[in-house]
Amino acid sequence: MSQPQAKPATETTGTEKDMKDIVSLCKRRGFIFPASDIYGGINGFWDYGPLGVELKNNLRDLWWKTMVTCPPLGPKGTAYEGQPVDIVGLDSSIIQNPKAWEASGHVGGFSDPMVDCRETKLRYRADHLMAYSWKQGNPEKPVYVALQDGMEDEDKQKRLKKLGFSQNLDEYDVTPLTDDRITSNLDKVFGPDAKEIGTLTPPKQFNLMFHTFIGATGGEDNKAYLRPETAQGIFLNFKNVVDSSRVRVPFGIAQIGKAFRNEVNPRNFIFRSREFEQMEMEWFCHPDEAKIWRDFWFAERTKFWQSIGLKSDNLRMRDHDSDELSHYAKAGLGTADIEYRFPFTAPDFGELEGIAHRCDFDLTQHQKHSGVKLEYLDPVTQQKFMPHVIEPAAGLTRGVLAMITEAYTPDPSRPSGVYLNLHPALAPKKAAILPLTAKDEHPVIATKLYMDLRNDFAVDLDIKQNIGKRYARQDEIGTPYCFTIDDQTVADQTVTVRERNTMAQERISLDNVSEYLRKNIRAI
Repeated sequence: MSQPQAKPATETTGTEKDMKDIVSLCKRRGFIFPASDIYGGINGFWDYGPLGVELKNNLRDLWWKTMVTCPPLGPKGTAYEGQPVDIVGLDSSIIQNPKAWEASGHVGGFSDPMVDCRETKLRYRADHLMAYSWKQGNPEKPVYVALQDGMEDEDKQKRLKKLGFSQNLDEYDVTPLTDDRITSNLDKVFGPDAKEIGTLTPPKQFNLMFHTFIGATGGEDNKAYLRPETAQGIFLNFKNVVDSSRVRVPFGIAQIGKAFRNEVNPRNFIFRSREFEQMEMEWFCHPDEAKIWRDFWFAERTKFWQSIGLKSDNLRMRDHDSDELSHYAKAGLGTADIEYRFPFTAPDFGELEGIAHRCDFDLTQHQKHSGVKLEYLDPVTQQKFMPHVIEPAAGLTRGVLAMITEAYTPDPSRPSGVYLNLHPALAPKKAAILPLTAKDEHPVIATKLYMDLRNDFAVDLDIKQNIGKRYARQDEIGTPYCFTIDDQTVADQTVTVRERNTMAQERISLDNVSEYLRKNIRAI
């Protein structure tokens, strides 16, 4: 039986972080909206609002800076010891030749088992369903209730009560729905949302790739796919980059872009969606150096997430078990995940970034299927070899969710009841300019200050409503500093600075505002 999934408490107040509150704030303050909201939305798709797109872009740009424009110094015992490693960028097409996805294994093997409910017309991941059978029932005529793995115990009990069964979970045997004993007795299973018994279809493999058609006519000959990952575009361009750039193995190719997976059951807000963004880097190295580079990138990527404010007790590093490994990682050093404790996974963790040893699988497959030689010839040793790949692959949209979740801080002492403790370098707005009143000279001075700052900082000029409500709004969107223009400003050219986390205030010269922000909005 799965363990109950309790939610973690915040360090600041001891209260629980509720995803409903976080989702509500995201919509109310313009971070994230359901896609096609006015038409009732579309499951698995999300739009990023005025503040959400700024936050996402800030994280994206920071990742690019730390990987491409200002990469880390290499580890001891390598050619890069004490020197910046070499990583170049790429932006590949979302649609590639369909043969690329056959070579990568996505067409034949990128699928999940699913079941449909004939009564409710809903679809479920078969491997996410557990069959509950009452121990005191008739063993000759067993009855099973299919429940989602990971459901709260309270929700399981409500479902069992609704069907007229015991609510004591200890009285049930729990078996995966995919077990042969269950799939051969689906006529005795209540679906997760069904009123009648025996409405689930046998599990079938469901390919997760979105397909489309190239050109004016359809048909199998013109069928193509939206990419399910950004990595393959990098492998397809390995030879182009080596031939056109002054790079030598070991080196990396980085890419940020959208990917699409036709998830059977999108869930948990933007954590698992059908359209998402990835930040991936493929590090090409000699097979003998794979371990040192895997360990190096695991440490570097962990430091990155900690540097943007994800607390160590909410981060976990975990090696994949043998039954979790992808086909490309089984022959190598495996995959290690950097995981974050989200409210909907607590006390467990959810994947934030994976660092995989892809071996030489991808280049070898594309060489085999395309007929183009992709082996690397070392210009110094004259050794020819197929590079191995270490892949740090992070979800940009999952990163945004982790940042908002970590930053969400309930605080009953302030009017908003909550503030977002975002790192200043990542906050959508670095400062707010707030005239105390909307009359006399206050808005004039505030507007001039805003015009002076906007070329260097993302600042917000907020004139409407009383000052308390404006402070509350800035707290909720994570603005680190507020500068208030009042009568004293008119008299002596000073402004009040309010710091977001402590709400402490001080007076500084109007002429020093730019320098104050430059000093405090530090880069990571």
